[in-house]
Amino acid sequence: MRKVLNSLWAARRAIAVYCCLLTVGWLAGEYLMNLAIPEMRPMNEPMIHRMVMSALAVFVVAAAIPFVPGAEIGFALLLLFGGQAAPIVYSGMVGALILSYSVARIVPLSELARLSRWLRLERSARFIETLAETPRHRRAEALAEMLTGRTGRALMSNRYVALAALLNLPGNSVLGGGGGLAFLAGVSGLYRFWGYLLAVLVAVAPVPLAFLLMG
Repeated sequence: MRKVLNSLWAARRAIAVYCCLLTVGWLAGEYLMNLAIPEMRPMNEPMIHRMVMSALAVFVVAAAIPFVPGAEIGFALLLLFGGQAAPIVYSGMVGALILSYSVARIVPLSELARLSRWLRLERSARFIETLAETPRHRRAEALAEMLTGRTGRALMSNRYVALAALLNLPGNSVLGGGGGLAFLAGVSGLYRFWGYLLAVLVAVAPVPLAFLLMG
């Protein structure tokens, strides 16, 4: 017990930052939800069109930001507009996850290692530095060699399936939500674009498809 408490105390800065990220993400999600979900009142067709486009823009930005619950905004839009909004919500979520992934691809791993050291996560920093020294196309193979457990190796071999499952996992906001998972996928270099895109297209489909079929 004492060893656990000492470990938590050593990681206090990381824990504080993580709690701040969760809190700020939740508050930002609430604010963006109010922007995206319109007040129902009589409107003409051009006003409705502008409203939908504005809601979509807010939704894409929210879903792309780690720790902001953008998926909840998409679900609220589906509840409000029904199946007719399903293609828009689906396209918006896919676009948001591609945006977060693409931005992460240009983030230097050296900066993430430096951030880990500032958070006093020495093991994470050393791991990131090792990953940074490995060519991008060999990172999956190198990581598989580092893993000793059967479960870890299985996850690496099926990482695209695991990512799709995580994107649909209830409570994935503790991992950064869809935007956070997409960012990690991009910054790690473990996911090639076309495989990542296919995983996202499949992972995002169930809920919008269900609303579309229900009308």
